[in-house]
Amino acid sequence: MQIYPSPQPVVPVRRIRYFIFLKDIFVLAVTTFGGVQVHLAMMLDRLVTKRRYLTEAELLELYALCQVLPGPTSTQTITAIGFKIGGPNLAYLSLLVWVMPSVLIMTAAAIGVYYLERHHLSLHFARFIQPMAVGLLIVAGYRIGRKVVTNRLTLLLTAVAALAAYIFRSPYMTPIVIACGGVITGLTYQKQEKMAKTPLRIQWANFFLWLGVLIVAALLGHFTRLLPVRLFENFYRNGSLVFGGGQVLTPILYNEFVAFKHYLTREEFLTGFGLVQAIPGPVFAFASYIGALSMRGDGFHGQLLGSLVSTAGIFLPGTFLIFFVYRFWGQLKQYRPVRASLEGINAASTGLTAAAAVALFEPMAPHWPSVAVVLATILLLEFTRTPAYWLILGGLALGVVF
Repeated sequence: MQIYPSPQPVVPVRRIRYFIFLKDIFVLAVTTFGGVQVHLAMMLDRLVTKRRYLTEAELLELYALCQVLPGPTSTQTITAIGFKIGGPNLAYLSLLVWVMPSVLIMTAAAIGVYYLERHHLSLHFARFIQPMAVGLLIVAGYRIGRKVVTNRLTLLLTAVAALAAYIFRSPYMTPIVIACGGVITGLTYQKQEKMAKTPLRIQWANFFLWLGVLIVAALLGHFTRLLPVRLFENFYRNGSLVFGGGQVLTPILYNEFVAFKHYLTREEFLTGFGLVQAIPGPVFAFASYIGALSMRGDGFHGQLLGSLVSTAGIFLPGTFLIFFVYRFWGQLKQYRPVRASLEGINAASTGLTAAAAVALFEPMAPHWPSVAVVLATILLLEFTRTPAYWLILGGLALGVVF
């Protein structure tokens, strides 16, 4: 009697490929320092050149699409690549793998800061980080401005947005300023090149999901007054409005959580902002730090809950929107007003960054050591190739030594 070996389970090749893809995303999550431009370069190297998940042209097109959507550009690009390769399930897994390392680090940083404060231990080791963070924000605003302020209209929009945000320090100014900027330049669409048009075929499910979560969160936050619900709504709203990445998000969060609601002190905010520059992954993980400190009064578990709802709130809108727009982006960009509005949105975002930089620098102005650190940070970033994370790590080291 001949005995045949029992058949071995066959693991689908596609599943193995998805696992390798997620492993590559994790490698990027723990090694990509330096912001969205560096993230793109490393995505090109690992996902295109080494693995060939997609072509360079496909990656650059996805990146361009994510740049014109609100939300974290790098995170949306990673999510869109996962969607392209394996659909919604792989996209959500890609999102989790990409954000988890930086979220855990920033949550731990918030818990550590609160521990030091509760035990009356000094945060003086971070004294160089705070003015360095202001220097980073000034340089980021300047670099963004050089790209988006290209004519008198965008210069005027930037100045008006900065003045409005500086005078009226309310989170409600953010959507107003951004919307006005987009509408004003959208009216100048005649300057845009005409493109051949095809009828739009829109699948609305993810749009209604995005809008539904926004409305339900706002209503629940208003009627329940529960802090976790309000934190989720705050970050979800901000994540739905931020164009231009993490550097533009920073002034919006400062206005809402420091200047307006006083959930954090200015020193705590700047310490967190400096630290998030020194870790790999998305700058939007700063939300995890803010959420954890906002719920410090509820103990350790409250801090974890604050981090969780804030992280979900800041990253979900961009994910829903990329799922929605990705399917018809090729048709949408044919319309000139859509392309023209991006100019005003970017100019208004630059103005918001400038207003936040001024507001953060004002208390430091009378103290020459802080001013010196701000100026040194600006000069090192502009005239050397020193990465921002090395500056932050060096500032931490100096703070500990001295």
